[in-house]
This record gives sequence, C-alpha cells and structure tokens, in this order.
Amino acid sequence: METAVEAKAAKGLNAQTLGLKSVGTIYQNLSYDELFAQEQKNGEVELSNLGSMMVDTGKFTGRSPKDKYFVHQKPSSDNIAWGKINQPMAPEVFDELYAETIDYLSGKDLYVTDGFCGSNEKTRKSVRFVTEFAWQSHFVKNMFIRPGADALDGFAPEFTVYNASNLTNANWERHGLNSEVFVVFNIEKNVAIIGGTWYGGEMKKGIFTMMNYWLPMQGILSMHCSANVGKDDDVALFFGLSGTGKTTLSTDPHRKLIGDDEHGWDDDGIFNFEGGCYAKCINLSSENEPEIYNAIKRDALLENVVADDGGVVDFDSDAKTENTRVSYPIDHIENHDPSLKGGHPQNIIFLTCDAFGVLPPVSKLTKEQAMYYFLSGYTAKVAGTERGVTEPQATFSSCFGEAFLPLHPTAYAKLLGEKMEKHGVNAYLVNTGWVGGGYGVGSRMSIKATRACINAILDGSINDVEFDETRWFRLHIPKTLPGVDTNLLNPRNAWTDKEAFDNTANRLAGMFVENFKKYIVAGDDFDFTKFGPKLG
Repeated sequence: METAVEAKAAKGLNAQTLGLKSVGTIYQNLSYDELFAQEQKNGEVELSNLGSMMVDTGKFTGRSPKDKYFVHQKPSSDNIAWGKINQPMAPEVFDELYAETIDYLSGKDLYVTDGFCGSNEKTRKSVRFVTEFAWQSHFVKNMFIRPGADALDGFAPEFTVYNASNLTNANWERHGLNSEVFVVFNIEKNVAIIGGTWYGGEMKKGIFTMMNYWLPMQGILSMHCSANVGKDDDVALFFGLSGTGKTTLSTDPHRKLIGDDEHGWDDDGIFNFEGGCYAKCINLSSENEPEIYNAIKRDALLENVVADDGGVVDFDSDAKTENTRVSYPIDHIENHDPSLKGGHPQNIIFLTCDAFGVLPPVSKLTKEQAMYYFLSGYTAKVAGTERGVTEPQATFSSCFGEAFLPLHPTAYAKLLGEKMEKHGVNAYLVNTGWVGGGYGVGSRMSIKATRACINAILDGSINDVEFDETRWFRLHIPKTLPGVDTNLLNPRNAWTDKEAFDNTANRLAGMFVENFKKYIVAGDDFDFTKFGPKLG
C-alpha cells in the first residue's frame, strides 16, 4: 500500500519541473511528522530530551563568507557593490558548477520545500529549496513562511535553491575560487547553488541577501533586525549582528514578537521576511531566556549542541562550536503576532557588542547620529558565527549586516533616513558587550541590565531623566536609570584605570573615523562624519 509520504511525494513534481535529468523519490512539502520519520529513518538526527531533533553539521558550524559569489553579468552587475563581500564569479564558471550540481542531484531521492519570504503579499517572494537531506527540508520549513494548501496548489517558485551540500568543487583553484566550497547566486536566472557545506544558515541568509537586492529597487527598506510590538501598537526595531541580542531582547513576554532577524519597511509599516526564528543556544537557560528555552520542543531543530547518550542537552558546552543554534516556527513563541506585521516603528535600537568596553550601556541618538552609527555598524564578531573566528574581534559591518548587502550600504542608509524623518522615529545605541574593561578584563553586560535599558526606551521613561554627553563619542547618556548600576551608565566610571579607558576610547574613536572615510564621496551631501566621534 502507498504510504502518506509516498502519496505526497508523487504529486506535482518530476525531473523536468525541477530542472534535473532524473529523480528518485521526490518528498515534497512534507509535514513535520513526515519529516521526523524521514530524518530518523535516514539516521540524520538524534532526539533531544526536550522533544526536538538535533543535527550535527560537521566542521561547518557557521557561514563561509569567503565562498559566497554572485555571477558577474548584466544588468545585476551594474547594481552590485563588488568587493570582498560581493565577489564576482564568471558566467562560464557558474555554468560548470551548475551542471555539476544538477548532475549530482539527478537520480537521487530529494526533499523539496516551498515557502514564501515576506509576510506582505504585495512583495513576498516564492522560493523552492531542493535538498538531499530531510533535516535541511526541516530547517527551511521552520525558517520560511509556510504556504497554506491553496497557496501550495500551483505554487510557482520565483527563485530556486539547489543544495548539494555533499558535493565539493575539485576544480576550485582552476576556477580562481577560495576553496572547494561554493555558495553562488545567479540573479538573472533566479537560482542559487550550494556545495561543500552542511551549514543550514547558508540557505536562510542566502534568501535574505536576495531580498536585500530586490526590495530597495522598489523603495522598500530591507533590514537585518528583529521587531516586536507593544499593547499600544508601538513597534520597535532591534538592529545588530549575530550574538548582539536581537533574538533575546525582542523576545519579550510583555510585547508580541513580529520576527527575530529579517524585516522589510514599506509604506504600510514593518513586515517579517520569515516564518520562524533562528536563535543562538550557547549558555541558554530557562531562567534568563524562558521564551526561547520553551520554544525548543517538537518541530524545533537544534544544531551542533552537545548532548549525552540520553539526549540531555548541555547548553553551556561549546565543545563543537559557540555558534550552537535552534530553528523553530515562530508560533513556538507564545506571545507572537500571527500577522508577522506591524505599523511604522516608534523606536529603533542599534545593538552593539563592544569588545573594548568603552561604549555606554544606552545612548540616545539624534537622527544624524543614528545615520552615522547605522552606517558604521560597529560590534564584535562573536566566536563561532563564522568559520575561523575563535575570539571576539572588533569589526564594522555596514547597516549591521554588511555580509548580506548586495547594494552599496548608502542605498539602505538613505532609505532608513527618509523613513525615520517621515515617521518621527527615535533611535538609541545599546551596548550588550563589555563594561569595566575590554574583553578579558571587564565583564559582559548582564541580560537583566540590558533589559532595563530596553524597557526604559520602550515605556518612554528614559525621556524623564537627565543626560550627560560623553567625551569622545559625544553620546547622550542617562545619569540614572532604574535597574542599571549608575556607575555603569557612564562607562569611564566603571573602569578602575581611567587613563587606560581614555586611551582605549581614543583608539576606538580613531577606528570609527578611519572606517567612515569609505562613505565620504566628493560632491555627495550624504556625509554624517561630523556626527561621529572626535579624537583627542
């Protein structure tokens, strides 16, 4: 008798519609129960004590940014900001790798998952993922918006991702590439190919990168941020790179979660790109992050966590990587907004992880300062988020997401400035990094203290206190704030060695100044240099 999985697999797709030469069994848009059955039958996963599946992605526990490419061809080549982030690949090299990918996937049993990116039906993109492993299908089912039965009937993908993770490029040196790994986007052909890496985040961030290409062309701001909404429909955005607290701080029992990572801002307001969350798990506890901890249950998928033979997870262990992760459908967060949308934001919060320990826990920014710090995107790259990073490193990432921006950063900054001006949005800089000294000397800001800063912003009480101005960065900082040690509010006060603080602050200010020079173009009035730090 034909099983339910086989019945679903047989419907609608064949080798020709998938662009393959031949196929084995096609498992199309499986339910979670069916995916669990496939994952366990194939030996791809283990079951955790929390009821979720666990997968190990081998040595690839983070993205491989040096192996990401765009095909260099018109018209997209005229729009892309080429460089270390957006590396070109010759069309003939892509054609060779594409043919190898199709050959590799042809004849195999495959998992096909269809989903939407974007909760606004006017601008959403329909994306198809073709993968060799059930857990990869599980991952994208968690992360993208799951179409209803009517939407799946006749689903027409506007973009297709072929994930041949076990295929490596033996000719990478001849092709002039970085390694045997490849993650390549062909904008004109609306296709991406992945080979040599098992890391699931390549699929998620790959489509985010494409949204960052498509939407600004329509005057819509695409953002690497989380978003939530209060009981009075007040929307807040949280910008920041991985590890700065976007997911943790936007997941609030008193506010509905719109989304934890990727959003658009159009004339209607804010909308989530995704249908799930992708949270860091290192040092996760039910006490500090109960909403995320409780989201780890059946249908969730843990990546690279350490567990004993009984499936009991040790969230404090970084034996495999510090970049342990969990993906789960957003409805695992009890207090989420099912529409995945909100109005125009009242507050924008830039989260930074300051490894030098000289930025204040919270600062109120002018609109001009907001533009400066948005473009600067200062943070510390947290260990494990990318391959080869074992210690936090100070870095500047334009718009708090430079790794995912195909266009020049000022394209996104100009859109942000226009929308902030039009809707009267407040902006703040919040340091979730070190206080009392730099990394190795000071201590990391507690989640409790950071939440007190966030709460003061969201309930407006931060506007009722007196402010000081810091010396080098000219940031407006509160003199007092409920729930935060007064000595921490002015970072210099938290350092025992004041001279060391002054030297470090001056050094970091110089790094900001030097970094911002790349945004200064002769004859362009889009220059916010004077709103950044000063030296001396």
